[in-house]
Amino acid sequence: IAAEHRGQRPDADQEILARMMLDRRAGLNHPQRRVEQRPVQQEQQRTGTQCQQQRAPDQLASQWRLPYAPGLLDLDTTFGRKAARVLEIGFGMGESTAEIAAAHPHIDYLAVEVHTPGVGSLLARIGELQLQNVRIIQHDAIEILEKMIAPEALDGVNVFFPDPWPKTRHHKRRLIQPPLVAPLASPMAPGAILHCATDWLEYAEQMLAVLRAEPTLENTVTDYAPRPDARPQTKFESRGLRLGHGVRDLLFRKRSG
Repeated sequence: IAAEHRGQRPDADQEILARMMLDRRAGLNHPQRRVEQRPVQQEQQRTGTQCQQQRAPDQLASQWRLPYAPGLLDLDTTFGRKAARVLEIGFGMGESTAEIAAAHPHIDYLAVEVHTPGVGSLLARIGELQLQNVRIIQHDAIEILEKMIAPEALDGVNVFFPDPWPKTRHHKRRLIQPPLVAPLASPMAPGAILHCATDWLEYAEQMLAVLRAEPTLENTVTDYAPRPDARPQTKFESRGLRLGHGVRDLLFRKRSG
């Protein structure tokens, strides 16, 4: 008893203590310790997957992404052929762009977007679908229209679901407004179609008024057009329709002469 009070245990107790220490070091009889290691492995796997996803767009960017540079693009050289050309402004995450391009391999698409996640997403879809008819420019659309696209070089312009900037003080940021329609129409060839779509009624009404006022454009219908089959219905659009949000398409043609 006196020996135990001085901290000296019998041999049997020392052996048991030694085994417990070894077990703790090995993680035995401590399931929580082993569980705590699993998130590290999962994080490593998740990080590895993210790196692979990032590498794919990076590898495709050099082939399918064009730098912004003032000076007219030679679109035949850019796409390596002569074909109809459509400019899409603000493609979001690129799902519709990729679907449209895959369904129309005979048409070349110049896709413009400012947000990096969307550019990366479309690059990934280009790789997955092995598309050859899409090129991307990440820059302001108006500067591209004014400085990189030759007059009458385009057979179509798509503007699907642009930001409506609903607050009145932000309306000046909208893409479809009087000062910006002329630069939008200038690179369109006679007969080319400007196709806009929005689920914001007030913006649709403004679009209709602004496009009607542009002398180089004419409406292909009286007011709003039915959704053409060439424009796929997005998941966002389908959800909005289920909630009662109307979607309006506008199709204006570039006049001849």
